[in-house]
Amino acid sequence: MILSRLAHPRWPRAVAGLLAAVGVLAACGGGTSQYEPFYAQRVFAFGDELSTLTAAPAGNGRKYSVNGLDEDGNVDCRLQPIWVQAVASNYGFVFAECNPGGLEPKAFMYAADGIQTAGVAAQVEVANLQAGGFRDGDLATVLAGTNDIIEIYQRYPAETRDALLAEARVRGERLANAVNRLVELGAKVIISDLPNVGLTPYALKQKALHNDIDRAALLTDLTTAFNEELGVNILLDGRYVGLVQADLQFRGIVQSPPSFGFVNVTQGVCTVALPLCRDDTLVPDGGAFIYLWADDTRISSGGQAQLATLAVDRAQRNPF
Repeated sequence: MILSRLAHPRWPRAVAGLLAAVGVLAACGGGTSQYEPFYAQRVFAFGDELSTLTAAPAGNGRKYSVNGLDEDGNVDCRLQPIWVQAVASNYGFVFAECNPGGLEPKAFMYAADGIQTAGVAAQVEVANLQAGGFRDGDLATVLAGTNDIIEIYQRYPAETRDALLAEARVRGERLANAVNRLVELGAKVIISDLPNVGLTPYALKQKALHNDIDRAALLTDLTTAFNEELGVNILLDGRYVGLVQADLQFRGIVQSPPSFGFVNVTQGVCTVALPLCRDDTLVPDGGAFIYLWADDTRISSGGQAQLATLAVDRAQRNPF
């Protein structure tokens, strides 16, 4: 099983330390071989709003999280990056959607707001055509499933718990098939499992609204079913696929928020709808890095930073 380390909330420092450690390992060597870290030539982002940037004039797109502000109070998309930006910038790449400096983009955004797992499969096929086929050195990031789990959950109680769990497994297998398709086409893949939807502010509100069953527990069970099926169906071979265990990480954060630098893991920090949320539209005494959630279902800048550190670590340490 591929394991990920617990991440420090300030991902840029963690990434710097990681790169230094990789350099030492490569320099030291041993025997007749050395560890050669994978270096991507292009990066492709697939999934839902946790991985997307909106298109905007001058390449200054917004995130479905908390958007950082420059010294003049304007949104700067380079601040408080989402996890796929962190992976791309690890190789010196930018997305066209966040490119105020006018660099040549070598990271390509296919993730989109509202996408479910079926949409990820479509994204992969479109990207393959537009990129002229995937090739050696291409790295894909994949994260989706929150929209699936919520859509499935909302069928209750019209459909039974067992039926909903079965459907969650179908969606997990569907995402695994999209990952395996990327491998078949020639890309290396960083796939994150789904953070527990049962821990979101949405789940806690559903639990408070209904007294028939524990609705948060049902959302947790649906997430677990999704992740289990994802895990058993992806090609879990480190030469091709790196698994980021975000679910384990976020469960740890909720169990002990101060250990990860958080003060609130039950409420969203934004007072306006995403992607319009900015550092100056937060709840009183709120902060982008001390609240885990931006809104009822999407993670804050601090949550993105946790995911980013795990993903960059996996990209660097996987034997691609």
